[in-house]
Amino acid sequence: MTLDDPDRAAGTRGPSVRGRIITGLAVLLLAAGITWVLVTGESDGPGSAQLSASGPQAGGGRCAATETMPGGDNSYTAGAPVVSDLGRGFVVSGTVREAGSCAPVRNARVQIWMHTRRGHEALASNRGSVMTDAQGRYRLESLPVVPMFGQPHVHIAYDDDAYAPLFLRPVLDDEDQPSITVDFVLQRRGA
Repeated sequence: MTLDDPDRAAGTRGPSVRGRIITGLAVLLLAAGITWVLVTGESDGPGSAQLSASGPQAGGGRCAATETMPGGDNSYTAGAPVVSDLGRGFVVSGTVREAGSCAPVRNARVQIWMHTRRGHEALASNRGSVMTDAQGRYRLESLPVVPMFGQPHVHIAYDDDAYAPLFLRPVLDDEDQPSITVDFVLQRRGA
């Protein structure tokens, strides 16, 4: 027995002061981690929405602008280079339309990034931009998505000058899903 641990020196049973401090710190770190997942994961919140076709709305065939999603801009880096692919095994695709008219948005730069088997979503090799075609369609193939904070998800952004910026964070049903289609509607700046 050493005298540098007051509880042991006094003959009490149970964990030492050092053991209680370590246990308390472990519980604190676990609670912080759970809080982080709950705050950033948004398993049922607006940041986890599964986006689908955003075509003409009821009442006159007008398209409403898609709203930016919480968490959509996490790890965003402006000016990601235009790429032909980021690997093989998972496809992100969709159509971009203009609010009001529902017209396809041609030559729009769409940035896509995700956490893959290669590593974290902030890696330059896990992000790239693609341009929409004459029908407003975009497509990017990448390595399969790996869950981050328990959710397999991708990030999609529009940030060029003609339309208001838009950041999306759609969540996949599961990590084995081979593709996701994310259609969205952009609002002209100043409209």
